Amino acid sequence: MNLLIVSGSQRAESQSAKVANYLIKATRLFDDLTHIELCKYNLPFWDGEQSSKSEIGSEWPLINKKIQKADALVLITPEWGGMATPILKNFLLMCDAQDTAHKPVLLTSVVSGISGAYPIAELKMNALKNNKLVATPDHLIIRNVEQVLNESQNQELEPRDINLRDRVDYSMHMLHQYAAALKTIREQHDNQPFPKQQEYLYGM
Repeated sequence: MNLLIVSGSQRAESQSAKVANYLIKATRLFDDLTHIELCKYNLPFWDGEQSSKSEIGSEWPLINKKIQKADALVLITPEWGGMATPILKNFLLMCDAQDTAHKPVLLTSVVSGISGAYPIAELKMNALKNNKLVATPDHLIIRNVEQVLNESQNQELEPRDINLRDRVDYSMHMLHQYAAALKTIREQHDNQPFPKQQEYLYGM
């Protein structure tokens, strides 16, 4: 099973990337883990045309290969004005259903304060319609992110940090189980397609 973790911060050295790196170190269920920070790639602003993905200098083909290889995804976004970041939403618009459909995704928001629910609600409501990613019932909200999931350096962890790490372990365990189950669905989808399958490329 291959896992792709996508950091959607528009800043380098972000707290979103810190959370992604923690997940990589803490997760041992997946055979291969890949982390991409969208801000470190040259991605065009998608204009609705397939040709925009392959503009001169576009690194979308590199990212798309990682998407195709993945059996599950984690999408991490900071909360910007109550929203997911533009760069993450642009990424989701560029994803083709043939590469993402029926793959589980764990939605994760990070916030310096105590909010963080709005990006999750936004992504569940309107970010998965046409790429057909399947959000797991559980999501993660990493509140007061500067204070948690840091390198312990032999320091005693606060109870809230310990509880959050346990929640992360549970969420990743469930993501792995969904990945195994939905892999079977994708295989059946390829081998026994619905007769008019191409007429239903987009969600309602």
